[in-house]
Amino acid sequence: MEVNLNIDTNAEAVAEVDSDFRSKLRKKQITITEQLKKGIWVYFILLIIEGALRKWIFPALATPLLIVRDPVAVWLLITAWRNNRLPTNSYLTGIYFCTVVSIFAALLFGHGNILVALYGARILLFHFPLIFLIGEVFDREDVIKIGRALVWISIPMALLIALQFYSPQTAFVNKGIGAESEGGGFSGALGYFRPPGTFSFTTGNSQFFACVGVFVIYFFLNPIEIKRYLLIAGAISVLIAIPLSISRTLFFQICLSLVFATVSIARKPKFLGRMVGAIFGLIILVAILSRTEFFEKAIDALTNRFQDADESEGGIQNTFANRIFAGLLEPFASPSLPILGYGIGMGTNAGAQLLVGHSDEFLISEGEWGRLVGEMGAFLGLGVIFIRLRICIQFVIEGYKRLLKSDLLTWMLISVSFLSVAQGQWAQPTALGFGIVMGGITMASYNTAGTTPVNE
Repeated sequence: MEVNLNIDTNAEAVAEVDSDFRSKLRKKQITITEQLKKGIWVYFILLIIEGALRKWIFPALATPLLIVRDPVAVWLLITAWRNNRLPTNSYLTGIYFCTVVSIFAALLFGHGNILVALYGARILLFHFPLIFLIGEVFDREDVIKIGRALVWISIPMALLIALQFYSPQTAFVNKGIGAESEGGGFSGALGYFRPPGTFSFTTGNSQFFACVGVFVIYFFLNPIEIKRYLLIAGAISVLIAIPLSISRTLFFQICLSLVFATVSIARKPKFLGRMVGAIFGLIILVAILSRTEFFEKAIDALTNRFQDADESEGGIQNTFANRIFAGLLEPFASPSLPILGYGIGMGTNAGAQLLVGHSDEFLISEGEWGRLVGEMGAFLGLGVIFIRLRICIQFVIEGYKRLLKSDLLTWMLISVSFLSVAQGQWAQPTALGFGIVMGGITMASYNTAGTTPVNE
C-alpha cells in the first residue's frame, strides 16, 4: 500500500515539475517573441527615418547610416537562431548557396574587392531571411498594426512632401544627402522636383505611399479595423501624395491595388457596397481638392510628366515592357558576360563608388534582374530570381485561398509585395527595406494570433 502511495506521490511530483518546466518554457518563448517583434518594429521605423537621419540629423554620418538597419537585421537573426526561432526552408538554403558561391566567385574571377562583395552579399544573407522571420514572429494583428502605423505616418509625410514640392531646392527641407547643397529632389516636370519625404531618394517616397495606399483601400473594405477619422485622413494623404510625388510608379501602383480590390469584389460581392461608398467619397474629395490652386499645380506637373515620358519612351506599353524585360535581357546582350558574373555587389551604387570612385552610373544594370544576372552570372542569378518569384507565387496562392474565405488582407498586400519581392531594386537600401517588410507582413498575414506558422 505504501509502495502505491509512493508511486502516486512521485508521479504527481514529476507531473508538477513537468508542468512548471512547460510554463517557464512558454513564458520564455513569449518573451523571445516579444523581443523579436520589437526588433522588427525598430527595423521598420529605421526604414522610415533612415533618410532623415542621413540628411538632417547626422549628415556627417550619411555614408555609414546607409546600412543603419544592418545591425538590427543581424541581431534579429542571431537572437532567432539562438532561440530556435530562425526559419529553415529550401528558399533560404538556395539563397545561402548562391550567395556564398558568388562571394568566392567575385574574389577569384570577378572584381576582386572583398568590401564590395560583402556589401552585395549582405542583401541576401542579412535582409532576405527577415521575410521569413517576420512571417514566423508576426501574426495578422501585427500586420494590421503596421498598417495603422503607416496611415498615421502618412499624414505628416504628406505635409512634408507638400512643403518640399513648393520650396526651392536650397531650402532645408530639400537638403540632399551629406554635404550636398543642390537639394535632394529629382527632376520632375514644369520646374517642380519630385520630393523624397523623409527618405534619401524619391523612390522611397513612392514606395511608402504605395504601402499606405494598399492599407487605405483594405481598411475601406474593412472599416471596423481602423478609426474612421484616421482612414479619411490617410485617404486624403494618399490622394495628395499622388500628384505631389510626380511619380508614375506610385500612380500605377495605386491603380494596381484598386484592380486587386475589384477582383476581390468580383469574388465576394458583399464588398461591393463598401467599395462604391469609398469610391463615391474619394470622388468628392478629389473634386474638392482639384478646385484648389495648391492641388491643381501638382496635377499639372504629374500630367506633364506622363506626357514627356510617353514621348520619350514611346507610350505606356513600351514603358512597361522596358521596365519588366529590358533589365533582365541587358546583361545577356554582352557576349563577354562571365559564367559566374562580374562579381556580387558590383551593381550597387556603393559598389560602384568603391570600384571606380563615383556612383552616378550603373556598372551593370539599373534593373534588378539584370543586376542579379550581371553580378552572379546566368546560373546563380537566375536561381535567385526564381526563388524570389517562387515566394511571390506562394503569396498569390495563399492570398487567393483567403480571398475565397472573405479575408482580403493577404490578397491586397500582394498588389504591392509581389513586385517589391520579385523585382524590387534591392541594391538601393530603401527599396530593399520595403521589399523585406512588405514580403514579411504578407507572409505574416497568413497567421492568426496564437498560431505557430509553418515555413516550407
